[in-house]
Amino acid sequence: MDIFIGGAWPYANGSLHLGHIAALLPGDILARYYRLKKANVLYVSGSDCNGTPIAIKAKQENVTYKEIADRYHNEFENNFRTLGFTYDCYTRTDAEHHHTTVQDIFLNLLQSGLIYKKEIEQCYCEEYQQFLPDRYVEGTCPNCGQHARGDQCDFCSAILDPLDLLNKTCKLCGNPPSVKTTEHFYFSLSKLQDELKEYYNFSKENGNWRSNAIQLTERYLNEGLHDRAVSRDLPNGVSVPVKGYEQKKIYVWIEAVSGYYSASKQWASITNKVDANFWNKETRSYYIHGKDNIPFHTIIWPSILIGLKKEALPTHIVSNEYLTLEKKKLSTSKNWAVWVPDIIQKYHPDSIRYFLTMNAPENRDTDFSWREFIYSHNSELLGAYGNFINRTLKFIEKYYNGEVPEGEIDKTIRLGITRLYKIVGSHIEATNFKKALEEIFEFIRSANKYFDETQPWKQVKESPVECHNTMASCIYTITNLAQILHPFLPFSSNEIKEMLNIPSFEWNEISSNLVKLNDVKPLFERIDISRIDEELERLINESTI
Repeated sequence: MDIFIGGAWPYANGSLHLGHIAALLPGDILARYYRLKKANVLYVSGSDCNGTPIAIKAKQENVTYKEIADRYHNEFENNFRTLGFTYDCYTRTDAEHHHTTVQDIFLNLLQSGLIYKKEIEQCYCEEYQQFLPDRYVEGTCPNCGQHARGDQCDFCSAILDPLDLLNKTCKLCGNPPSVKTTEHFYFSLSKLQDELKEYYNFSKENGNWRSNAIQLTERYLNEGLHDRAVSRDLPNGVSVPVKGYEQKKIYVWIEAVSGYYSASKQWASITNKVDANFWNKETRSYYIHGKDNIPFHTIIWPSILIGLKKEALPTHIVSNEYLTLEKKKLSTSKNWAVWVPDIIQKYHPDSIRYFLTMNAPENRDTDFSWREFIYSHNSELLGAYGNFINRTLKFIEKYYNGEVPEGEIDKTIRLGITRLYKIVGSHIEATNFKKALEEIFEFIRSANKYFDETQPWKQVKESPVECHNTMASCIYTITNLAQILHPFLPFSSNEIKEMLNIPSFEWNEISSNLVKLNDVKPLFERIDISRIDEELERLINESTI
């Protein structure tokens, strides 16, 4: 089975916050799960290092584009590594291989007649004597009346042209921009309306898209697709590979999504492997992103692939809703955010992964609160999961000298574990990660109940054989839970793997593991609840909300 997983590319113009991780974490859960199933997995992403956001940041700090891109790309790589993301290729859009691949895609679409030139009117800054990139124009969204950028309204998800905005202002000088005529390349989205409608209907019937993706894509198709500019007068990016137009750049909406293809090509080049298997109609592909990126993955990227005659159209659209913070919308400009470089220094990566999965904005906006985060760690990870493992292993150390006794596995437990592999696997493949994790922790609670009801501290004195069976059943449970939880909580799973000397993980029942325990230690430490008020106070004091 060939599995392609593409994680959305964060802009390298500022640190990541928890909203980014909430949207992207499903990609790593999928990659780890399918690797356990011995599938052929390619999991890619990278930093978006081209375009206006980088230029704005560089201008603010009076440094080069590359300095900004390098700073945040390196920070992103470290953040993802610390949180256990297992990208096969994490690259960047300002790399030469990406530029070359995107230019090839552009020329291919141009030669096939899907890209054409036309004269258009574009916003122009008289003070700085330049045409304005779309994000340099801000104003009022004509669809919903909210404040919006020139390329897209974050409030209603409408794809915009700067000329559509009401009350336009230029980000460079603060004045209303003028309008001048220029020439640009356009992509004939309208030609692909019927094919995209057919693709959408097929995807909807198969039920592999999140509901927000279905609703938004249907809205765009019903309104009718319009041709879109694929070149812009941008300060940095991929140059248009047409003589006389080299100063223009390929627009980010076609350039960034093409990163999925360029990253797979880079991976193939580095590993000396073939990536063609990930771009045919048999490929199962998952695209992981926030809801603001839906049209780029359900309309734009499929249209590019159709134009390139590629058959690997996205099969699974994993588009999360938003994560709010303490019941308020995240705001990077007002510093109302939990920044990833901060939280990973202070808290266990599995605590972060657990909370963002159990409270994932899969079908609606969900909230991150410091109170819920710390209580979930203490009650679920430490109190339920960590407690079951610690009490079992400490008991074996005390009464069996650290050697796991041979015994008969409880039939109900064995049936429960067998069921868990099936139902958790089914939920993961259907991108219902929260349901999968809920099933696992329901079983963990039953395992604790089993330990309490069998009372091994009495059995060891009154009925040694029954105590052997209880401990064998508990170790069987721990071994398989570590394996089943590996996609979600890889760090603690690997610690258990070491403590129980498990040779390797795969998505099959481990029937027995009769070993001598190795270096038993608690998986998690209690977080003092005084941290709740400390973190809240810090958040409020450092924000301008």
